[in-house]
Amino acid sequence: MEYIKVTEENLSQEHICCAISNNKDIQVSSKKEWLKERFREGLVFLKSTERGKCFIEYIPAEYAWNPIEADGYMYIDCMWVSGSLKKQGYANDLLSLCIEDSREKGKKGLCILSSAKKKPFLSDPGFLKHKGFSVSDEADNGIQLWYLPFSDEAVKPKLKECAKHPHTEEKGYVLYYTSQCPFNAKYVPVVEQAAEEHDIPFRAVHLESREEAQNAPTPVTTYALFCDGKYLTNEQMNDRKFLKLASHSAV
Repeated sequence: MEYIKVTEENLSQEHICCAISNNKDIQVSSKKEWLKERFREGLVFLKSTERGKCFIEYIPAEYAWNPIEADGYMYIDCMWVSGSLKKQGYANDLLSLCIEDSREKGKKGLCILSSAKKKPFLSDPGFLKHKGFSVSDEADNGIQLWYLPFSDEAVKPKLKECAKHPHTEEKGYVLYYTSQCPFNAKYVPVVEQAAEEHDIPFRAVHLESREEAQNAPTPVTTYALFCDGKYLTNEQMNDRKFLKLASHSAV
């Protein structure tokens, strides 16, 4: 199996989301702009040469856009293998390459967000457990920080206190999101428009800096939707999904 390392030098030529082939799509361009700065902070983006969603994205935890305390660890932003590429060893390959690279860079281990049961857009806890990961911390909403230490002496990473009890003080819907997920560039405005058209109180908070993301009231910062202060979901939504959720919430 062959993999391509996407860098600042080849970023303009490479597809970073195989579901979107047009490099000029707003979703692709927003993600690439976000990646440019992250490469300078040590982010690594590996993808399969095969056509499909198959990649891993990781960064030194000090630079992660999440409220965690994991100095010396490598944080996996995202590992995604889907469609026809599943169950062919790609996930094992990508994780092994990440482990090897992280060891060479002197890291204490790896950490990643997941949950007790599989949630959309989060790594499968069953796979993580199979690969030797265990839970080091957990928020009230069931989002867990998993870790794979490289030595017995490695201190457990943990969630920052601001993310342990996810909530907001606002009424209505509040969405926290970053440009890490390319789909947000298209679908956040779609949801904003749907909320406005149906007179649903809604505010989107675009986390535009690492400092903002590291102090967010939620472990998952790529997409975190709240309603009347209560955390609802990390699943990216289009207008139909959001309106369905809002109608159920109103009942």
